[in-house]
Amino acid sequence: MKEANPTEGHRMVQDGALLVDVREQGEYDQIHAQGATLLPLSEFEARYAELPRDRPLVMICRSGARSARAGEYLLANGYGDVTNLAGGTQAWAEAGLPTGEANR
Repeated sequence: MKEANPTEGHRMVQDGALLVDVREQGEYDQIHAQGATLLPLSEFEARYAELPRDRPLVMICRSGARSARAGEYLLANGYGDVTNLAGGTQAWAEAGLPTGEANR
């Protein structure tokens, strides 16, 4: 599966890719990449068909491991343009890219 660093992933999203966050709701609520669509890994196999097949997908989680598993699952189930965001949400935030954060 292809991998992108946070800057490349952000550029892909700006160019029309869908950013898919596979963490759980509580993690997403704390901090997430701005514009990310939540599809928790715990629901992924039941709901993956909700994702478009005609648009590039950029998968993201906390550090990159869960999103890689989800991306491999998509590739095995007929999706063609799937990229994993290396370093996940942690790397996205460290790169200074826009996030949505819970009020603390």
